[in-house]
Amino acid sequence: MKIHFIGIGGIGISALAKFMAGDGHTISGSDIRQSEITDELALKFGAKITIPHHGDAVDGVDMVIHSAAVRKNNPEYIRAKELGIPIYARKEALKFILKQKKVYAVGGAHGKSTTSAMLAELLPKSNAIIGAISKAFYSNVRIAPNDEVVFEADESDASFLNCNPYMAIVTNVEPEHMEYYEYDLSRFYAAYESFLKLAQVRVINAEDPFLSKLDMESIKLYPSKDIDKLEYVLIDGEPHTRFNLRDFGEFDVFGLGAHIAIDASLAILAALHEGVDIEQIRDYLKNYKGIKKRFDIIENSNKCVIIDDYGHHPTEIKATMDALSQYAKMRGFNKIRAVWQPHKYSRTIDNLQGFVECFEGADELVILPIWSAGEVEVPIDLKGAFSGFNLTMAERVTKEGGVVKVLDLNGQTIKQFESDLIVAFGAGDITYQIRGLKK
Repeated sequence: MKIHFIGIGGIGISALAKFMAGDGHTISGSDIRQSEITDELALKFGAKITIPHHGDAVDGVDMVIHSAAVRKNNPEYIRAKELGIPIYARKEALKFILKQKKVYAVGGAHGKSTTSAMLAELLPKSNAIIGAISKAFYSNVRIAPNDEVVFEADESDASFLNCNPYMAIVTNVEPEHMEYYEYDLSRFYAAYESFLKLAQVRVINAEDPFLSKLDMESIKLYPSKDIDKLEYVLIDGEPHTRFNLRDFGEFDVFGLGAHIAIDASLAILAALHEGVDIEQIRDYLKNYKGIKKRFDIIENSNKCVIIDDYGHHPTEIKATMDALSQYAKMRGFNKIRAVWQPHKYSRTIDNLQGFVECFEGADELVILPIWSAGEVEVPIDLKGAFSGFNLTMAERVTKEGGVVKVLDLNGQTIKQFESDLIVAFGAGDITYQIRGLKK
């Protein structure tokens, strides 16, 4: 088939496009701007890319799949309707894309990308569709000639209910994306319960408050009892977490923090159920190199380390801040300088006190304008809320060599960081700013 993807530059929709290309289909797509993702799709997958959206882009295709961000007034959506071309939202497309697959679906509020990438290494012959770039295979997709798929399952629009899970691995359950669930907690939790019930096999963090109450047959991880001898080590200069899991012995995994050990343990238990030898698992786990934008070290010298982190919820940021505290000690750094680009007005308002608390330990904090993600602007007094910090309100940042420059609205440098640990948090364009790719 010829399949056109509207919003193909997004991490989730691009993954489906690559996967469908690997399944033998011809793909094309469009987005509002060119990016690394659209370039990869054109060069490696032969996709015809249209920038920006244009109605003619759908002429001659058999099907259109669009991201959740695409509205019905999009010119390609309108043109496809006129031509009678079947149109599916990404959420609905999952039903037929994954229908005949053996899906290892990884869900949860936090850690699902990391756990998915780890599990992909422990099941090295499987396909993989994850919501981040794995540094092991330099993509968000891995193509294999079989029907096994490690899949990062998304709860933000309940699309995980359409992914045909054979195995459901759930890291944790915390209210998030509540605007989709109309701020109805019972509806939110019911979606997770339905997701788990769909699976033949379930692997869960049994100390999560919600998951611990479910009466379902599951492979259960009890982190406080099953994981011990946790320590942080440098292997070839890179941060790793070392831990023991039950009576299986010692494991080393890239990254720092108790949450990394939990994610790895869930992946290990899933792989064990599928018959992977424990010694192979120990070796395979060493192939995991982290994922782009998760504790992603982009500058590393004796003077400073600059880290790009996707954390955009207080729980995620606190976990990274705790890891940074350990990493600073390991590297002999005295200060942690944090740059935060809040993501969505709704998330910022809903979790404002949590955000204030999660940055504890930051010696300096820079707050950038909220990345709206299409939401209507709402006034929030961030300067007042964070008045207890060594705070700088700025327009953007950039990186030149090993120096992070903090800029005002006119592009003038307010201050610059060039020593110790410097970390950027957020799910917007902060990743391009901190890498010096957005001027």
